[in-house]
Amino acid sequence: MLVNLQEIMAIATKEKIAIGAFNVCNWEFAKSIIAAAEKCNRPVIIQYADGHAPFMSLEDAGFIMLHFAKQAKIPVCVNFDHGSSLERCMIAINNGFTSVMIDSSAKGYKENIAETKAVVRAAHAVNVGVEAELGHILSHEKGISDDNINKNDEYTHPEVAKDFIEQTGVDALAIAFGTAHGLYLKKPVLDLNRIKEIKAAKDIPYVMHGGSGLSKEEFQTAIRNGIRKINFYTYMSLAAGMAVKEAMDKVKSGENVFYHDIPVIAEKATEEKISEAIKIFALEI
Repeated sequence: MLVNLQEIMAIATKEKIAIGAFNVCNWEFAKSIIAAAEKCNRPVIIQYADGHAPFMSLEDAGFIMLHFAKQAKIPVCVNFDHGSSLERCMIAINNGFTSVMIDSSAKGYKENIAETKAVVRAAHAVNVGVEAELGHILSHEKGISDDNINKNDEYTHPEVAKDFIEQTGVDALAIAFGTAHGLYLKKPVLDLNRIKEIKAAKDIPYVMHGGSGLSKEEFQTAIRNGIRKINFYTYMSLAAGMAVKEAMDKVKSGENVFYHDIPVIAEKATEEKISEAIKIFALEI
């Protein structure tokens, strides 16, 4: 069942859980995500980012995600992740996405507000939800340690978040509190209490990016403090890759591995990893 961001965030808010948002860059990932969500009987967000362009275009990804979302037995939101401009967000909307994320967080505060506001105006006119980002969510290339983080510069400030939300009208906001995209090189320095402070300043659904690699306890503390959407891709993709590697290793011992079996191997590993994540996000385990 296809829904928009507002509808799926309303479920998360009512149940005080987080909805998993899993990226799609091929048919197999889309199939695995929906299978896992249906098995867990939980709503899910499937999303595409322009970073996946070498593997699949936005248009092809949108077609595949919408195909699975419309047939699903559970609510599914189709999100455009890390949109770089109004133009890219509009392409996603015109291709049927029910949510877009405009990421102008690397720009100046006023420019971030102006660009986000423009996307909100266009998206809300056609019943599409909008996520934005405020603060600086690190990338794995930098690593994470006390030495290279300045919380005053990098992390989202509660009063700034309140002002940003009120000026833009976003439906969800990705905030910075110490997580990072990609594989962690060092133990993350998380300020989980900051989520509570931001939520107290303005109560809307908040989003965690760079969630892969955190412990169950860290995820669930973040959820109890106000996180309602969690982006999860790196370790999902890694699980699929490692399962395929294990199958390829059998070739060395003389066993045959056929190409048509490889997607099935990856799908099974992906589904297992996603099912585990969904249960953690729903506070079930």
